[in-house]
Amino acid sequence: MGISVETFFLNPDAEGTLQAKIQQMIAEGILSGRFRKGEKLPSSRKLARHLGVSRITVTLAYTELQASDYLEARDRSGYFVSQNAPEPPEFDARAPGRDTIDWSRALGRRFTGGNTPEKPQDWSRYRYPFVFGQTDPSLFDHANWRHCALQALGQKDFQALTTDYYDQDDPKLIEFILRHTLPRRGILAQPDEILVTMGAQNALWLTAQVLLTQRRTAAIEEPCYHALRDILMQSRCYLASVDVDRDGLPPADLPRYADVIFTTPSHQAPTNATMPMARRKALLEKAREMDALIVEDDYEFEISFLRSPLPALKSLDTDGRVIYVGSFSKSIFPGLRLGYLVGSRQFIRECRALRASVLRHPPGHIQRTAAYFLSLGHYDSLIRRMGQVFSRRRQVMEQALADHGLDVEGRGVFGGSSIWMRAPDGVDTSALDERLRARSVLIEPGQPFFRGPAAPRHDYRLAYSSIPSERIPDGIAILSEELAHLRRLAL
Repeated sequence: MGISVETFFLNPDAEGTLQAKIQQMIAEGILSGRFRKGEKLPSSRKLARHLGVSRITVTLAYTELQASDYLEARDRSGYFVSQNAPEPPEFDARAPGRDTIDWSRALGRRFTGGNTPEKPQDWSRYRYPFVFGQTDPSLFDHANWRHCALQALGQKDFQALTTDYYDQDDPKLIEFILRHTLPRRGILAQPDEILVTMGAQNALWLTAQVLLTQRRTAAIEEPCYHALRDILMQSRCYLASVDVDRDGLPPADLPRYADVIFTTPSHQAPTNATMPMARRKALLEKAREMDALIVEDDYEFEISFLRSPLPALKSLDTDGRVIYVGSFSKSIFPGLRLGYLVGSRQFIRECRALRASVLRHPPGHIQRTAAYFLSLGHYDSLIRRMGQVFSRRRQVMEQALADHGLDVEGRGVFGGSSIWMRAPDGVDTSALDERLRARSVLIEPGQPFFRGPAAPRHDYRLAYSSIPSERIPDGIAILSEELAHLRRLAL
């Protein structure tokens, strides 16, 4: 591998002739470890042109370094760092410099210190990963995704791959969402009423930035998706938490001063409560009385293997007050980071302008690949396969939980990929999580889903999206043992 000519520059403070300066520059590069043994140096002509010196000056410097065994010449190949070149010396680690900046004052800490927990990146090495939102490689359709990606790279799609859409999106992806995805939720929309985002979380961020200020109030579910709470805290708006019940968000408990209501009616995050039709209509009526907007996060509606899901809240909206958030990241794979917003064209126009100032648009190749994967039927096949497998895993988990007498707090009415659990009184599920990790079991403690230091510590979430059915009983057995141990300690 050759050393780039751009890494060479002469030290203006170095003493001696140009030839000596070039020798010193190369020798320091070798001694510092930047230039490694066997790496090829630029040709004398190229380096001379780069440094603005004569070629003979560079050639003489190379010759002197060869004589000192820093470089070696190879016939018709040029000069390389010699295998006998001096080794870079080992130095003690430099003491860190003293940072005199008051970063708490300079930054304001708007984006750190939230509730969103750090999730283990090495989750797949655990034998019993009851983790939410990760992809099971045994289910994903690698072959057809690869085929769609190659198709999107083809000459026919060259413009879609390389063009700058400015503030627009891939028309093929928009067409599929409008004609196939949204009608399944009972939603009809026009192209200027939809915006592609970098996942549902990006959609929620755009929505918060556009709708909320320090003078406005957002009503959120308690517990709720922890990243949403962090997003709203960053917006500096007022936050009003509303406790959910077995049917999700109770409209009667909403504060009258709320400007925007965030809700997850299909699968409440994280309790899995499903809002019945009567309550959906009541929520719309309540929002109309309050003159409030509703943001509907409709995650996991596709994973409905128990029975068909209810129509989306957006489909019942006759006022244009519901903003709909959808995502392909959970159902295809989380690293895809592809979601969408649906709302009134005035709202979408504002979000489009904000998105354009931050990232223009999601990458064209990703959009076109997803459009092919969706339109060729691979997505529907994937969803059917996931539903069948998740249904089986859910049955196995339900049986294992019943066998060990573990308390279930919430199940998805239509399906989903997780179960909301409650530990015995006195058991801190953060401590439970630590003990379980030592036995290769991963769970998700529930505390980050709640607001404030007094958040309950006995809830936790078990997902079955990333663990094979045959491992579930043993993982639940270990969970039961550790729960019993911690319960004895608490008594």
